[in-house]
Amino acid sequence: MNKTIIHDVRETTPLIHHLTNQVVMNFSANGLLSFGAAPVMAKAEEEAADMAANADGVLLNIGTLTANELDSMVLAGKAANEKGIPVVIDPVGVAATPFRTTAIKKILRDVQPTVLKGNAGELAHLVEIPWETKGVESIGDGNADEIASKVAEMYQCTAVVTGQTDVLCTSGEIEYNTTGHPFLGRITGAGCLLGSVLTACLTTNNNVQKQTLAAVNFYGLAAEHAAKQTDVNGPGTFLPHFIDALSFDPSKLERK
Repeated sequence: MNKTIIHDVRETTPLIHHLTNQVVMNFSANGLLSFGAAPVMAKAEEEAADMAANADGVLLNIGTLTANELDSMVLAGKAANEKGIPVVIDPVGVAATPFRTTAIKKILRDVQPTVLKGNAGELAHLVEIPWETKGVESIGDGNADEIASKVAEMYQCTAVVTGQTDVLCTSGEIEYNTTGHPFLGRITGAGCLLGSVLTACLTTNNNVQKQTLAAVNFYGLAAEHAAKQTDVNGPGTFLPHFIDALSFDPSKLERK
């Protein structure tokens, strides 16, 4: 892990503008604050572009998307592109309904992402690779490397395919991350908060592949550390320890 990237986030406390889903707002805000960045949640069409223009990074997450919020996301994303700050797009459940598919196509037509992050089923859908999904969950099986490569090429961005092994692709270069814990799959919003942490890391002065790898590696290590605590008996007791671990120095989380 590139510890400097984590330290840089905490030195600068970047403001991350979230247009994210209703289910995860509180968790995302608390998790990002613990990590060392500053969250703001602003979905109103009247202020979306202004808030993005004042931020250091923008996260667009379609988990509970409405038609009005779609317009706000496009405005915020375009403002971020104009300012030259990172945009992370998380196409949550994009394969579940035609509305989500149409919405993400509109966003990607008007907004250039720095990173597209999602599970294999979500990102496979964006490049028309068959993959079984159930709601917002990916339950199929296949070649995640192929998905990451095609997404990165088609959308000219870094692709992050999350899973038991995360697959990252930038400009044809594939890297892997194996940190993490199964409890992350049993709490609401774990992937969404990863998007927040990832956006914060993208605000640092480094290349995108290193920033992305640092974010997913640190996030997984924080989960591993939390799960090891003696009073953790399941997802409920894991959760507060995980929020704590996101604030720790990377050296405290490294595998021994």
